[in-house]
Amino acid sequence: MASESVLTVILAGGKGTRLEPLTRDRAKPAVPFGGLYRIIDFTLSNCLNSKLRRIFVLTQYKARSLDRHIRFGWGFLSRELDEYIEVLPPQQRIDEHWYRGTADALYQNIYSIEKEDPKYILLLAGDHIYKMDYGDMIRSHVERGADLTIGCIPVPLRDGHQFGNLTLDAQDRIVGFVEKPPQPVPMLDDPQHCLASMGIYVFTARLMYELLCKDATRTDSDHDLGHNILPVMMESHKVFGFRFRDRNRKAMPYWRDVGTLDAYFQANMDLVDIDPVLNLYDREWPIRTDQPPFPPPKFVFSDEGPRGQARRGEAHESMVCQGCIVSGGHVRKSVLSPNVRINSFAVVDNSILFEGVDIGRYSRVRRAIIDKDVKVPPNTTIGYDLEHDRGRGFTVTEGGVVVIAKAEGPEAFSR
Repeated sequence: MASESVLTVILAGGKGTRLEPLTRDRAKPAVPFGGLYRIIDFTLSNCLNSKLRRIFVLTQYKARSLDRHIRFGWGFLSRELDEYIEVLPPQQRIDEHWYRGTADALYQNIYSIEKEDPKYILLLAGDHIYKMDYGDMIRSHVERGADLTIGCIPVPLRDGHQFGNLTLDAQDRIVGFVEKPPQPVPMLDDPQHCLASMGIYVFTARLMYELLCKDATRTDSDHDLGHNILPVMMESHKVFGFRFRDRNRKAMPYWRDVGTLDAYFQANMDLVDIDPVLNLYDREWPIRTDQPPFPPPKFVFSDEGPRGQARRGEAHESMVCQGCIVSGGHVRKSVLSPNVRINSFAVVDNSILFEGVDIGRYSRVRRAIIDKDVKVPPNTTIGYDLEHDRGRGFTVTEGGVVVIAKAEGPEAFSR
């Protein structure tokens, strides 16, 4: 299977409303993750590591930061060699509507897709965290002569309502599919789990065009792959499941849908464990991103302050990115994005700080996500009195994580 016969299409236009306020000014795939990365970097890195270098990224909502990130961090492929990552905003070539569903997003870009003349379409979501060699799935699709292959993974039954549920026969042919059922469908050999769709599809291109065109003419359709295209294909075409093969090199497969603030927070906190469940240090499967020319992180001061307190710039069990200055403050089990500053006697614990955050002297921050460029005034507490945090207008999740929106002004902390 030649990679030149495959076109990869990444759907990156979702609103990500469950991640607000982090998605108030950016698309979900552009949300920072792990300090240095954006969520979409994992999908794009999987493509390059799988030797797939013809990629369309379909954007829609609040796409400026995503477009900028791809342009600066992923602009190294050569069009002269037929390698590209091209961002396609809604062009309304067919009608004046925004994308009404995943099938409609493909249909509205069918001209651009057909022009590349692929034999197979690899369709991906741009908002999941995982490592996977897509070549294995594409080869399986070709060898079986499949019309559609869907990536799938077991998930706990309690989480199954968030995903499409698949049922496979002994040959891994899909014999049942329900999109986000209120009562998940247990696996036959494991009643505590259900088999979830990963949002990864391999289509045979010509058939996909036909189905999209038929669906576009239907007035009773939601124009969604899960609700409208897959059920039709199961009745008359060869549709197979492909069980996830992890490239994370850990005992348990790693795939995360960081679609809620609590899930996002926990996935980041997993990274600072002594033996993190997501291996970012595997040189055989690198995760690429935009790397601005910031200086190395710096830790300063080891003395006694005016109140008799020890003043040491230190970080324990944490990820600290380039450009950070821990100036006499204490950081524990946290993720510090580039250009963060922790000032003297401040304490940051179990938190995620986005780029440019400044924590003032004697401030205390616990179980918080603080978005880009927020300046926390001296002597401020965050995460210690959740009712007070709510009263100041900050988001507090079900899990008790305080989320402070991008560029929140000092007046917010005085309320």
